[in-house]
Amino acid sequence: MVGFVIRRLLSAVLVLWVTSLIVFGIFFFGPSDPGQTLCGQGTRCTPEKAELINESLGFNDPVVQQYGEWLGGVFVGRTVTLGSSEIDCPAPCLGVSYRTREPVWDIIKDRYPATLSLAIGGAAIFLTLGTTLGVIAARNRGTTLDRAMVGGSLIMSSIPYYLLALLAFLYLVQVWGIFPSTSYTPITESPWEWFTALLLPWLVIGLANSTQYARYSRGSMVEVLNEDFVRTARAKGLRERRIVLKHALRAAIVPVVTILGLDFAFLLAGTIFTEQIFGIDGIGRTAIQAIPLQNLPVISATVLIAASFVVMANLIVDILYSVIDPRVRLT
Repeated sequence: MVGFVIRRLLSAVLVLWVTSLIVFGIFFFGPSDPGQTLCGQGTRCTPEKAELINESLGFNDPVVQQYGEWLGGVFVGRTVTLGSSEIDCPAPCLGVSYRTREPVWDIIKDRYPATLSLAIGGAAIFLTLGTTLGVIAARNRGTTLDRAMVGGSLIMSSIPYYLLALLAFLYLVQVWGIFPSTSYTPITESPWEWFTALLLPWLVIGLANSTQYARYSRGSMVEVLNEDFVRTARAKGLRERRIVLKHALRAAIVPVVTILGLDFAFLLAGTIFTEQIFGIDGIGRTAIQAIPLQNLPVISATVLIAASFVVMANLIVDILYSVIDPRVRLT
């Protein structure tokens, strides 16, 4: 187990390093002009002034030097020059926002609790609801109830997520007023406002994603219920409920853990549509707002964070395999 974890951690570091190279190349050497963005539009911004800003940002330095300074800032911090201003960016320095002139890491720390709250609440709903429906459908395989659940999940999964979220916001918030039209409130300030503001986004995320978990859970449970150890448990006279919940579900949940780990990582990386539609200032909305402004440090930082979550999710899922299913051994 220890050797496996060490090898996976080393491979994770390698993947993140390669990702940083790709991100740096795409966002810092792509068809963009940060100097023009910072200089602004109109007659006050001349090509010479925009070039001076690019010079102060270090975009005219050798590529290796730029990447070395950028990567070194992640570990030891650095001083970033924006025009005539020098901004101290402590580690982990992911750059300085061109718009607000504050370290990107500070922006992420301010916006991340909203994304984390959305991810935890939404994942709890779609995992619980999807797995429960899948188990019920598997136990009633071939019946009207089973066909109704499978058909309903297919219909729900065919609706685009952004359309479902938009309709929920328009009707349940704007038209009928069932849910409050409030933005994110930190749980430390008001637990009740935090809960009420996130309840509808949680439900939308949970309902939209529960369909695939219901199908995966049903398929896996149907297969497990035909295994020899289940027949042996029944032959011993164990109660059906205990067989399903204690023995069969533990083995059937392994494939579900795989998609749960990745889905949760993507939620942590930013629920873009949810945050944008419901007006929640999280990581996803921050990245969307940074794109038209060509705010490269913010965009690159959110991409790196997303990659980090996906890599760590894969590692955690692999380790959980051996905990959930004794038949899996990590070597």
